[in-house]
Amino acid sequence: MDLTGELLIAMPGTDDPLFSRSVVFICSHSADGAMGLILNKPARELTLREVFARVDIPTTGGPVQRPVHFGGPVETGRGFVLHRDQARLAPEPSVIPGGYLLTATKDILEDIAAGEGPEPFLFTVGYSGWGVGQLEREIVHNGWLTAPATPALVFGTDPDVLWEAALRSIGIDPVSLSSAAGRA
Repeated sequence: MDLTGELLIAMPGTDDPLFSRSVVFICSHSADGAMGLILNKPARELTLREVFARVDIPTTGGPVQRPVHFGGPVETGRGFVLHRDQARLAPEPSVIPGGYLLTATKDILEDIAAGEGPEPFLFTVGYSGWGVGQLEREIVHNGWLTAPATPALVFGTDPDVLWEAALRSIGIDPVSLSSAAGRA
């Protein structure tokens, strides 16, 4: 199973409050583990303007009031830009199936601050990580559903309704979900 470029949707009853009602974009998934970004947990107290100020990047026309998202509890001092701009290949971003790219270099922030960055994009601090076999076990134990990632869900859906929208994208009414797992 390779979930790279797919979405994880947290099931009701998730014990960890960080992942409750989360939608996670999987950036990489292999036999070595998985890495993803939570898409619907804005760091409401932080804007791009503040991020730029912290890393001494002048703002000259970029979208400085855009929200910053909490990508997960790992390396929360590091930023990640998820985008679709295929022209942005240097320095080389991580290419993700479905036309997504992940860049974690300062130059992309400089481009964004100057109004020359990729569109659409999502900026996160931190990421979510799973060790060998951990994500697969969580899926088997009813912790996550999977769904195809679409640009409309990833970049165009309000974070406050993304969990419900992601469920509806795979034909599930959020009201019909139960936090209890069962075996037939």
